[in-house]
Amino acid sequence: MIEIIKYENQTAEELFGKREELTSNVEQAVKEIIANVRANGDAALREYSLKFDKFDGERLEVDESEFAESFYALEPEYIQMLKNAIENIRQFHIKQLRTGFEINCGDKIIGQKVLPVESAGIYVPGGTAAYPSTVLMNAIPAKIAGVKNLIMVTPVKSDGKVKPEILAAAKLCGADRVFKIGGAQAIAALAYGTESVPKVDKITGPGRDFVATAKKLVSGVTCGIDMVAGPSEILVIADGGAKAEHVAADLLSQAEHDIIASALLITDSMKLAEQVVKELEKQVKMLKRAEIASASLKNNCKIIVTESLEKAVELSNGYAPEHLELAVKEPKKLLERVTNAGSVFLGYNTPEAVGDYYAGANHTLPTSGTARFSSPLGVEDFIKTTQYVYYSEGALEKAADDIIMFANSEGLTGHAESVAKRVKK
Repeated sequence: MIEIIKYENQTAEELFGKREELTSNVEQAVKEIIANVRANGDAALREYSLKFDKFDGERLEVDESEFAESFYALEPEYIQMLKNAIENIRQFHIKQLRTGFEINCGDKIIGQKVLPVESAGIYVPGGTAAYPSTVLMNAIPAKIAGVKNLIMVTPVKSDGKVKPEILAAAKLCGADRVFKIGGAQAIAALAYGTESVPKVDKITGPGRDFVATAKKLVSGVTCGIDMVAGPSEILVIADGGAKAEHVAADLLSQAEHDIIASALLITDSMKLAEQVVKELEKQVKMLKRAEIASASLKNNCKIIVTESLEKAVELSNGYAPEHLELAVKEPKKLLERVTNAGSVFLGYNTPEAVGDYYAGANHTLPTSGTARFSSPLGVEDFIKTTQYVYYSEGALEKAADDIIMFANSEGLTGHAESVAKRVKK
């Protein structure tokens, strides 16, 4: 039975425990995979495809006929649903676009250009489930940012076929090339390039231990990444007006992701807490992924009862959840108090699944408490800025004394001289 904990001045860490971290033994294995891909390119990719996916890897890249087949394999209603979701996601992310600026004072100019990264790689998991939503949430902001070469990688099974839902999503979102590779070897291929897979400037997308560790290892060395994502997590803050049936269903929507996913509830109603426990035990049995969800509930589900909703938000801020639901009568009032959360879902009728697929906000979110200092994936992840400076001869003369003094104060006389020689000081 899931335990109900009554809040008694515990800290968030005391209540929820420490988040799971990447392990060192995985890191060593990933280093070996990366080294092999760097040294042997496509041959290493085919070796790992055969070893892990039972796929010979003879043809690593998806061709146009496979894209066409994916649309034939899907119902028109499904394609239309994807298009509807894509439009919502576009509308949200187009607002994130920003332009450069210039401060022009006549004899001196300073400014900033906003540019897209030229190439980006998207990792789409293909293990225990297929995630076309991951394609949408990564590809759409990349294309809005102006990325010219968008490369997608995703693992396949022994038949060598990518699920049609993923291929259709990739085509509709404008992915330029798709490769049938997964795991740490796919990240290595994107980071360093092989005979077939082009090297990219930025890698985004979720994955388990090997993928997350590979992203961590290549980050800042040869390319950028979005984040090192941990297990999925949801925290629901609910008042007595919330329906236990709905709250339990929302907790299970994360628990079914993975046995290490977290599903947490904080409420000011003991009655609701007890009802949610009963609903969880009943509903979990009906899920297609019941075994996974049950293990997640057993290991990582906690229900906390506090004296107030304000205290619930305080604890949530300490935990900094990936997904936060405010299943309360006045969610906007509580939202004002939220400082640390990846994405917030307001009211009794906004389950996290709305954001996962359809509303338009991104579902690639900071996990493991990193919402304290990082943000959801967006257009800004696929852009960079370049600044520029212009000084006329007169402008340099006016600023010369200050610049020379500053440079000399740091002991960098060469810097000072580069100015002094121009103004004859």
